[in-house]
Amino acid sequence: MLMANCGAVEEDTTETESSVVLMAATTTPTTPTTKRAVVKEDDAHHPYAFHVSGPRNVASPNWRDLISSSWKDPNYKRTVMACFIQAAYLLELDRQENRNALAPKWWIPFKYKLSQTLIDERDGSIFGAVLEWDRAAAMSDLVVIRPSGAPKAVLALRGTILKSLTMRRDIEDDLRFLAWESLKGSVRFSVALEALQSVAKRYGSSNVCIVGHSLGAGFALQVGKALAKEGLFVDAHLFNPPSVSLAMSLRNIGEKAGFAWRRLMSMLPQKNEPLILNGDEAEKGPPSPGSGSGFRNWVPSFYGQNQKSSVDLRKWVPHLYVNDSDYICCHYTEQDGVNEKREVNNKENNSPVVNTIPQAAAKLFVMSKGKQKFLEAHGLEQWWSDNLELQSAIHSSRLISQQLKSLYSIK
Repeated sequence: MLMANCGAVEEDTTETESSVVLMAATTTPTTPTTKRAVVKEDDAHHPYAFHVSGPRNVASPNWRDLISSSWKDPNYKRTVMACFIQAAYLLELDRQENRNALAPKWWIPFKYKLSQTLIDERDGSIFGAVLEWDRAAAMSDLVVIRPSGAPKAVLALRGTILKSLTMRRDIEDDLRFLAWESLKGSVRFSVALEALQSVAKRYGSSNVCIVGHSLGAGFALQVGKALAKEGLFVDAHLFNPPSVSLAMSLRNIGEKAGFAWRRLMSMLPQKNEPLILNGDEAEKGPPSPGSGSGFRNWVPSFYGQNQKSSVDLRKWVPHLYVNDSDYICCHYTEQDGVNEKREVNNKENNSPVVNTIPQAAAKLFVMSKGKQKFLEAHGLEQWWSDNLELQSAIHSSRLISQQLKSLYSIK
């Protein structure tokens, strides 16, 4: 599973190289003395320069924001968050190309400053950044206080960059998610969690936001979830988060087998005991034939922790932005059934019983433009484009319920 920013350009490569190089910067072989001058001259026309590929109709904060904050507009907020992620991509590309020119232009217009870069100790690459509100820069434009809705700090995490200097570690984490649907074993997870904990405790979780694209969105979701378990709920905006994994495929197989098992047991002659075991009986071990507890209790690892009861599901509700033509994130659009019917054999009432336990929810925004090429559908640039139309918003997603249910279960 390869994840990369779609704001990529195709370059001429040799026969031994891939025909498409994502997030690659163009350089000219020169001596160290002339290289710096050439790079500086080319920066003005670089495809990733903010004035070349950045948003066109987004204004910098000004004194009017003190009356009516632009940050209250969800389109403005989504655009700025996507720009911050682009800055995280460019911090690494600037490092690889030995320049310091492209990345800052993606946060300076919005009155933010770089306070920390997140480094992967395995290869020294930059995989994220902490951006903080720049009060001094805002004051110079007569913005004397931070506009309402603007976070004090933003943790931005990039996705995969297919360049040799960082590609190995990026793909290693891609495969980690593909195999286990978890990124907790990665060095980047612990570094990102520590950074998020630090700014959340410094500024308050309500003033902090975490954002990510592709693989970075996978990290952002799991890091935000880990912080939520500590009682700190930060705003989260995730673009093209990965939804394809071997673990999910096995879980789907388990659910289908469980459904077939329940159907089979419902057709067998029943005894006087109910089909659904209570919590105490379920802990005694595998069900006996005819008990009807089904595959869910036989293989609990497919389903995670048992939900005995639920608490407030609205404490942490991440924002997910997906394109239904992107096969990496499209499974998030599969809606979860709010009501799950379960049959109960009761002498007085044989009608179905409805499970009213609420499902974990996310604000899921879907872009649907018909059939698109993968690079276009998975790209980050689409989320700040002028003609963006989010055709639907889903609050109950089957996949997000699976990923967040342990957060809201009482153990």
